[in-house]
Amino acid sequence: MKGIVFTEFLEMVEQKFGLDVLDSILETSDLKSNGIYTAVGTYDFKEMVALITSLSKQTNIEVPTLIHAYGVYFFDVLVKSYPNIFDYYTTAFDLLAGIEKHIHVQVRKIYPDAELPYFIVHEEMQNKLVLEYQSDRAMYGFALGLMERTLEHYQEVASINYKLLDATGTNVMFTITK
Repeated sequence: MKGIVFTEFLEMVEQKFGLDVLDSILETSDLKSNGIYTAVGTYDFKEMVALITSLSKQTNIEVPTLIHAYGVYFFDVLVKSYPNIFDYYTTAFDLLAGIEKHIHVQVRKIYPDAELPYFIVHEEMQNKLVLEYQSDRAMYGFALGLMERTLEHYQEVASINYKLLDATGTNVMFTITK
């Protein structure tokens, strides 16, 4: 997993929960990296699981809720770091439908070893978009948070429903309806 995901997670923890909580999760998590991350480095996903699990224990907030909150938070990181992506698209549906064909292509140019989720567009209409999420990491809540903030960014109102296609959450169908 790319380091930017770790560095920004730690930033979110500090902003939302404080430096004491951040220090505590770093100390109580079993981290091969010792919690030292660079944005361009690559780190074991198990470390992210350890950090989120530790944060959950510290805050009494369920892991899925924290993953979703991180997706909401991370959207602003993307807007700040890559504003051209959001200028390129005129609607939320266009951006979301372009994840695989354009956005992930660009990410792989910057980070060739990035392990990204895969999105399949099953249906793309003016008022409905159906996307299938596939990832061994089962962080569909992160994707959901990003989708929600994408709609807000483009000032569009829509409902997002999702259905787990397997029990682990590695394959999820999202239906976004305006």
